[in-house]
Amino acid sequence: MPIYEYQCKDCGNRLEALQKISDAPLRECPNCHEQGLTKLVSASSFRLKGGGWYETDFKTGAKRHGVQDTPAQTAAPKAATESKAPPAASTPSA
Repeated sequence: MPIYEYQCKDCGNRLEALQKISDAPLRECPNCHEQGLTKLVSASSFRLKGGGWYETDFKTGAKRHGVQDTPAQTAAPKAATESKAPPAASTPSA
């Protein structure tokens, strides 16, 4: 279940609530008992990492598992493409 963060627009009180996604948003502030709670948008405080789906499913090649390309790895394919001769020009036949 996600944790939602709320703030009262009347007294400024902030609170967190563990709710189902399908639950209705809270309205009554437990501090001032007014109907002034609004749901806040906040960043999550955790990061998925490790050998699970998150680490491997959306990355390819050397980017998997935190490995970065080195200049030697990126220079080799580039040099190979530069050494190729351009295709021969064709002449129309009559």
